[in-house]
Amino acid sequence: MTVRTLLPASGIPGIGGHPWSAKADKIQSATGILLGCFLFAHLHFESSILLGKEAFYQVVQILEGGMFSETGHGFPIVTKIFSMFILLVVIAHAAVALRRFPAQIGQWRALRRHMNVIKHKDSHAWFWQLVTGFILFFLAPVHIFTMITNPEIGPHLSAERVYHANAWLLYALLLPAVVIHAMIGLYRVAVKWGITANRSGLRKLAKVMIIYLITIGVLSLVSYVYIGSGLSLPVEAYVPTGH
Repeated sequence: MTVRTLLPASGIPGIGGHPWSAKADKIQSATGILLGCFLFAHLHFESSILLGKEAFYQVVQILEGGMFSETGHGFPIVTKIFSMFILLVVIAHAAVALRRFPAQIGQWRALRRHMNVIKHKDSHAWFWQLVTGFILFFLAPVHIFTMITNPEIGPHLSAERVYHANAWLLYALLLPAVVIHAMIGLYRVAVKWGITANRSGLRKLAKVMIIYLITIGVLSLVSYVYIGSGLSLPVEAYVPTGH
């Protein structure tokens, strides 16, 4: 018995093997690659806070098009629009991914039995991608909706959200789930589409990236908590030295 016997090829009765299944696979892979690359860039942009408030402020101004503003300040609407775009990509990714999600308790039990009997590393990776995907189904939209409704970011405003609004609770759960899901997903895409045949080396790389990204994410989160703890309400936007 293999994992593939748990669900039809498409996850939807009667559609397995049809052209839609191949299209859905391509959509899932394409949106997964896009979201994985976005996560990699996003965590590095956020980690600029580790270089100080000024560094993070400058990164925000660049990302929000501050060079096109007479005042040099960026446009928060850029963050709003981009967040809406990412939300649409997440929805598309989730919609096609759900067809392979075990929908019944019996399917979960069969998967667990399969994993206990056959110590197959890719099956274990798939299982953890399912678990983290389930977690992200609830947590990711909350974060994205927050950025859509309140796109103001900066050293002080972001720290206020993390510390005073207790968003650190959400991020503490979201960070490991999204990193593990993304890195396993990119690994499986590389294997699925024949980008590399070196599964062992690719698994090691995925593990290194998981540790690395979670580390810089945690350090960034701690920095925001530290900055936020030193701010009094109402919080004023950060103004760099010389402005």
